[in-house]
Amino acid sequence: MKLEDAELPGDLAIPDGATGVVLFAHGSGSSRLSPRNRSVADGLNAAGIGTLLIDLLTEHEGQIDRVTAALRFDIELLTLRLIGAIDRLTEGLESAPHTAGLPIGLFGASTGAAAALAAAAARPRIAAVVSRGGRPDLAGPSLPRVRAPALLIVGGRDTEVLHLNEQASRSLDISEVHVISGATHLFEEPGALEEVTTQAADWFNRYL
Repeated sequence: MKLEDAELPGDLAIPDGATGVVLFAHGSGSSRLSPRNRSVADGLNAAGIGTLLIDLLTEHEGQIDRVTAALRFDIELLTLRLIGAIDRLTEGLESAPHTAGLPIGLFGASTGAAAALAAAAARPRIAAVVSRGGRPDLAGPSLPRVRAPALLIVGGRDTEVLHLNEQASRSLDISEVHVISGATHLFEEPGALEEVTTQAADWFNRYL
């Protein structure tokens, strides 16, 4: 996907009869190849929802970030890249008769969740947002301007992030915090990621 300031690799999947398309925003050193987000994307595809997984950093930027861990917390950069991807995705969907008018949702993980919420504030066409183990608090002043319904999924044992999500939810217009009992930050416990997928699919099917 070619944006104004970067060319980013992406993987688009739109099942027949899709009800919408969800753009994934990765964070904290992850990428579109993240097995966790790919698992969620597969589940959304099975539920009739299209997905677009892209890297918000270029390959060179990713190499820098793996050493410094700085760019993954550059919410402004991630947000601008995500807004560019939303605009390009919108153009692409509108150019084909079978996808024209499809609503767009955002799925953000870790720091990508902050970018997703900030981008939703900047692009009112975003119909819904889901955060997985995210840092919505890093979206700061953008939170009150988000009109898309937001589902914040957090592991019950991820106590600090859970507290930050509960605080952030109070600044959102329509939001819900879903706690997965016994799960830690990466949702590696048996059944945890499956519950993330189920909750995300239900949320997007409700609002897309």
